[in-house]
Amino acid sequence: MSLDFSIARQVLGEQRGLCKLFTAPRSKYQAMEYRLSPRPRPRLLAWLCLAGLAMPAALVSQTSAPQTVAAQAGPGGPAEVRILARNQETTKDRVFASGDVEVRYREFLLFADRVEYNIETKDVLAEGNVVAQSGGEVIRAERVLFNLETGRGTVEKASGIIQPSILFEAEKLERKREDLYSMTNARVTACTQPNPRWSFGLSKANLKKDDYLEMWDAVVRVKSVPILYLPYLRYPLRERATGFLLPRFGFGGQKGLAVSQSFYWAIAPNMDATVGVDFYLSRGTGAGLEYRYLFPGGTKGDLNLYYFFYKRDAQGEKQGNSSIVRLNHTQALPLGFSLVANVDYQSSYSFLREFDNNFQRALVYNRTTQAYLTRSWRRFNLSARVSRFETYFSQLDDANVSTSLPQINFNVFKTKLFAPLYFSMSTSFSRWQYGWKSQYAAGTERRSTRLAVSPTLSLPFSSIPWLTATTSVTANLYYYGQSLDPETGGIVDEPLFTRNLVAGVEVVGPVFYRIFYGRDGQARLKNIVEPYVNYSYDGPTRQADRLVTSYGFFRYHQMTYGVTSRFLFKAGDRAVEVFSLGLGQTFYFSPEDGPLSLFPVDGKAPRFSEIAGTLRFYPQAKFSFDASAAYNPYYKNLSSLRLSATAGSKGDGHFLTLSWFSSRNSWVTGIDPALISLYNRDQVGVFTGLRLPRLALDLQLEADYNIKERRLLYTGAQATYHYQCIDVLVDVRVFYFRDRPDTQVRVSLGLGTIGKTLDFLGGFGF
Repeated sequence: MSLDFSIARQVLGEQRGLCKLFTAPRSKYQAMEYRLSPRPRPRLLAWLCLAGLAMPAALVSQTSAPQTVAAQAGPGGPAEVRILARNQETTKDRVFASGDVEVRYREFLLFADRVEYNIETKDVLAEGNVVAQSGGEVIRAERVLFNLETGRGTVEKASGIIQPSILFEAEKLERKREDLYSMTNARVTACTQPNPRWSFGLSKANLKKDDYLEMWDAVVRVKSVPILYLPYLRYPLRERATGFLLPRFGFGGQKGLAVSQSFYWAIAPNMDATVGVDFYLSRGTGAGLEYRYLFPGGTKGDLNLYYFFYKRDAQGEKQGNSSIVRLNHTQALPLGFSLVANVDYQSSYSFLREFDNNFQRALVYNRTTQAYLTRSWRRFNLSARVSRFETYFSQLDDANVSTSLPQINFNVFKTKLFAPLYFSMSTSFSRWQYGWKSQYAAGTERRSTRLAVSPTLSLPFSSIPWLTATTSVTANLYYYGQSLDPETGGIVDEPLFTRNLVAGVEVVGPVFYRIFYGRDGQARLKNIVEPYVNYSYDGPTRQADRLVTSYGFFRYHQMTYGVTSRFLFKAGDRAVEVFSLGLGQTFYFSPEDGPLSLFPVDGKAPRFSEIAGTLRFYPQAKFSFDASAAYNPYYKNLSSLRLSATAGSKGDGHFLTLSWFSSRNSWVTGIDPALISLYNRDQVGVFTGLRLPRLALDLQLEADYNIKERRLLYTGAQATYHYQCIDVLVDVRVFYFRDRPDTQVRVSLGLGTIGKTLDFLGGFGF
């Protein structure tokens, strides 16, 4: 069965000359008009031309004969039926017409060789070269039985176009109501090319105009080649329509044949959901749900659930099933409060490593659960958080866990008491736990309840344009519900109250700047150099050795100094920062009490921190470069280096992203060289895309390389071929970092408005 596109071409205007048919006289035609209303509805010439576009090409030759139109009035009624033909015969309740018959009723127009019309029931039986048009729909058939009043009818050996742009050919077409059709033994396509690139063959179907097309025994054909059979398919005819998405097929060395199928549910205009199943022949079956919602007042979020059922291996053993829960939720609450909740939990880290297709996420072993409540006033801020964070270290087969149940903060913003003195205050209450998972199991994790109040007086100075300074004094008052036993060092439920004073001075300046002018004498570029020095004196704290903390209690008697250089480019009336460079370091006056006391060098606590540098370069919207580095002056090496550069735009199809991250954490060398492997990392990644319009091809490539181990971690390539109405996507990925390197090939298809199956286990790109 091949689709007939002559009707579609007429609708699209390829035979515009047919408009002349409706302006020529009909001298040899008999006309009979059954007037059922006092006044006929007006007919616009433009509407007649549109109707003429639906006429078969064969009718053009008939316009050469002179024609006359005769009309007879009928009984009164709400509408009129008009029949024109070469031959007509009328009985009591029937009209028999033959020879180039034309029937008009409201917006309905029909042409046929023979017509039988029932005056009482308004049933029309048309045979031979039938063409029917109503609005934007055009149908050609051999035989039509149609009721003009109800709009219902049956069409045999039909072909044509139905709104919005469905071309079809069917053995039988039934019009159940104005917007609903059923088909039997049909082929359909939404591709309006003169020669469609794809089509569905089906045994039966229901079509609701501008909504959906549901099919049974659907066979997807590209050109005339069948490529996919689906027992049922619901094809959307509009955006956000409920229905099955096209399946995705793949193959992996460890997972074997893979088939994924998703169903999209447009629940309401403000929410939808996608459910899907992933079948891996060698490993098992997974099921997922993605739910998205948006409500008035700023409430929005998404929920992702996934559960995987392992199958038994060759030895008859079966792994425990795995699950994933991810939630992002934002909600506006009464009285001006807002709630933010975030959950990222997986029951098995090994499952992610083996199955997650997102390379970056597969290597991160984190579990996060937190809810954050906040409210801001003009001078105050209140926030509360409950959280649990877990990071797994595969080298130790243990996880670091921290919880806050709860953490409450109340802050008073900087308020002027009298010129130039300002007052601010921060208060907090926290109940927390921290430690390795093995320590939690043994009951030896760190835990405490703390109430803190810290009022601050500050005195800013800005009388000199090129120099600003702020002096502040803070009183820290702490109440701990637990403390450390002086003899055993264990945590005991003995309250402890302590306090100390912190004084600080922050100085920015002297500030230097230089303005660069263009050839037209206008200012184009401004360079600002800002040196800074921050001094902080953290007074001694009584009974500091009994305080319960996560890592230890430190004094911050220090001075931080550095310089920042910024370049501002004048774009119209705005100044845009295009380049910045910063360097900074900290000197500890009391290093034995400072945070670096945990990392002695030659038996002494370091006085100098690492030298930290940052660089940002944004010369234009589609290019950026960021860099940060830290240099350790004691071990004389770069302890960390991060570079990232982006050129182009992913939306445009042409882009390039490069990243390099190197971390050595030199401080641990002095305490335990065995810990170096936990922190050392040296990895480079590239992600690029190229759009080739002449080839109708989009390409994306991705790779990650471990410089230290000199081996690839991951490579991926994705090609999307746009063949007019068809999108064919093929991606190949190789996961070298897995216990056994795994090569994965996947293929998916996009046809018109029907989307591809959702990838619950990751995506392509950074």
